[in-house]
Formats: sequence, structure tokens, C-alpha cells
Amino acid sequence: MRPFPFAPMPASLSSTDPLQFRLNVEESVQMTRFLRLLVQTPSPSSGESAVADLIMQELLAIGVADVFRDSVGNVIARLGNGLGPTLMFDAHMDTVTPTDADWHHGAYTAAIEDGMLYGLGAADDKGSIAALVYGIKKLIDSQIQLQGNLLLAFTVQQEPCEGCALRLLLKETNVHPDWIVLAEPSDLTIKRGHRGRVLFKVTVHGRSSHSSRPDLGDNAITAAARLIFSIDLLAGSLANDPFLGPGTIAVTHIESRSASANAIPDACTFYVDRRLTSGETPGRAQVQIENVIEREGILASVEVMEYEAASYTGHNLHTRQAFNAWALEQEHPLVNALSLAAQTVVGKPPIVGNWSFSTDGVFSMAEAGIATVGFGPGDPDVAHTVDESVRLDDVATAAQTYALLSTMLLSRA
Repeated sequence: MRPFPFAPMPASLSSTDPLQFRLNVEESVQMTRFLRLLVQTPSPSSGESAVADLIMQELLAIGVADVFRDSVGNVIARLGNGLGPTLMFDAHMDTVTPTDADWHHGAYTAAIEDGMLYGLGAADDKGSIAALVYGIKKLIDSQIQLQGNLLLAFTVQQEPCEGCALRLLLKETNVHPDWIVLAEPSDLTIKRGHRGRVLFKVTVHGRSSHSSRPDLGDNAITAAARLIFSIDLLAGSLANDPFLGPGTIAVTHIESRSASANAIPDACTFYVDRRLTSGETPGRAQVQIENVIEREGILASVEVMEYEAASYTGHNLHTRQAFNAWALEQEHPLVNALSLAAQTVVGKPPIVGNWSFSTDGVFSMAEAGIATVGFGPGDPDVAHTVDESVRLDDVATAAQTYALLSTMLLSRA
């Protein structure tokens, strides 16, 4: 991890009034209008074009002059004089596809009830997008001179391939952030790490025969079932980190190949989602599965899955789906600065913990070594669920916190 070369905050907050970043009634109405438009506009992975247009239009409307896209369609906004450190906020534009289950309010209605806005992506991650845009609006309106660079990165295809778009963005723009804040749902708590993950494809090989003579074949499904049971037993022996928690393993999908429903399958494939805690690696996790295959005497192979898909601009993103765990130190100056900003806005110290899911931190921190933390509105447990929602007051709180943190890290002393 690169050193922390700049003072994380002014010596005193006496010259910075946090109240100047609080949204007034008119700004809250504008932010809610923008958030509703975001939620009402579908943006599945590789289909973020319309939402990207909305974000660019809103950024230009609030006074951000430097707004552009890169080759895969990430939207980047840049402020500051460039004469100091670089702070980047990262939020993704894409969502998962809605489930077939009935939504009480509808996946794209952006209905508001009792201060909650409902819809696909409301928490993950469009509430954070709205908070970032209107937090930056407050910064612009305050006319505070930023000593350095403030970047907003609105990325594509994060849901299926965390870190892929951010890696390309930094390479194409030649930007080297000193700090990255992941604007993902955290329920206004601070996240300083999470486990890694690797997706394995296990293929079990058998021999086909007519199902009336199973003795002439070798049923790949039956062999796969034995193997899955043994792999499931690995869970109790996986490493456990005091902060990140235990590694986990889960079979998430299975499929087979046979000539017909009356034939013994000669191949069965299943997929293993393996979450990696501190000290575990994708290579070691693969060896664990290979050892089970050998012990069971089953003819099977295991490989790490790869992600490849074109962005909405037509540019391909590609990577192995193998990502390491990461954690920023509890006493790191970035954690302290964000804690102070959040406490100043909310009135009490924020909880500091970790995410259970994976984010762009698998690149920014685990791979690139950039000091990274997470903070955003929305309950992480409602992401990807029916009737996903975000509390509008929390979106406004996040906006104020983002603006205050930017001032603490980048304003002139």
C-alpha cells in the first residue's frame, strides 16, 4: 500500500462549517427528483447508457465543467486545482436484473412511502450516486478552493465484475488516487474491508448409456452429488479472520449433459462460490477442491471462471473471477478522517466494520494498494432484494458527509 503523504484533515474544523453542506428543502427536492429518474431508468450491466447520460446531464447542470466518459462508458467528473492529493469517490451505475417475484411498488416506479424510496438499485447503488452528485453541488456552491483533485467515478459492469471498470478507468486516465471512498450501501457505517471471492467451475465426467441399463454407464450426476457433499464439508475447516470472519463455500448452480431424459448423463457441471478471508488465496482454494476430487476418486476438473462482456460502448471487459480479501487498518488516517466527518454530520461516532459482499475494493485496495474505505446510504441487506429501498434522509446525510470529507482532505490549510 502506498504511503499516506498528506495531512488527512485540517488542524481544526473551526473554519469549515458543516452546516453549509446541509441540503435545503429545494436541494432535497432536486436530489429526490434525480434519484427517482435514476431508479426509473433501467441500467443492467452492459446497459448503463441511459443512466450514464442522466448523470452527465445532472453534473453539468450543477456546475461541474469537466465531465467525460472513458472507452467502456464510465462517467468521470473532475474538480480541484490539481496541486495536491487526489480523492476519488466510486459508485457503480449498473444493477442486477429484477427477480420474477412481485414487487409491492414495482421495480422501476421509484415510489416514495414514509420517507423511503423503493425500486431496483435504490440502495445499490443509485442512492449513493444521487448523494455524490448533490454533495458535490454543495461543494461548488460553497466556493471552497480544493487543493488537489476531486474525482467522481461512476462505473459500469460492477455487479458481475467488481474492479474491472475501475482498473481500466485509472489506466486510461492515468490517475493515481491517494484515497478512494466506495460509495456503496453501508447504512451510514464505515466499511474498511471485505473478503475476497473466487468462482470455480467443476466438471464431472461420466459415461453415457441408456437409462434402462445404468450399469453400462457412469452417472456424472451421481458422482457430482458425492463430490458436492464432500465440498460442503470443507466449510467447517476454512480459515477464520477476527475482523473479516470465516471463509465460506457454496455450490450455487448445477447442470448436466445427456442425450435425453432417458440417458445416463456423461457430464455434470456445478459452480462453487468461494469467499476468501484474510490469508486465503484463489490458488489455495482451488487446491482444496482438487484434493477433495482426488480423495473421492472422481474423474473431474476444476477451473476459475472468467468474465468477458462488451460494455454499452462496445468495448470488452475481461478478467479472471478471482479476487483477494482486503482490510485497511482501523487507525488509518483515512478511516479517522471519514469517522470525524460522519460523526460531525450525524452527531455520533459511526460504527466501523466490513462488508459481507464484494466491491471495487478488490482492485483499489487488494490489487492497487490504494487506501480505500466504504460509506453510503442504504441497508446492504436489502440490496438485490424485492422492494429494495433507501431512506431519503440518509441520502441527504451521505451527501453532506461526502462534501465535508472532501473539504477536510482537499481544502487549503
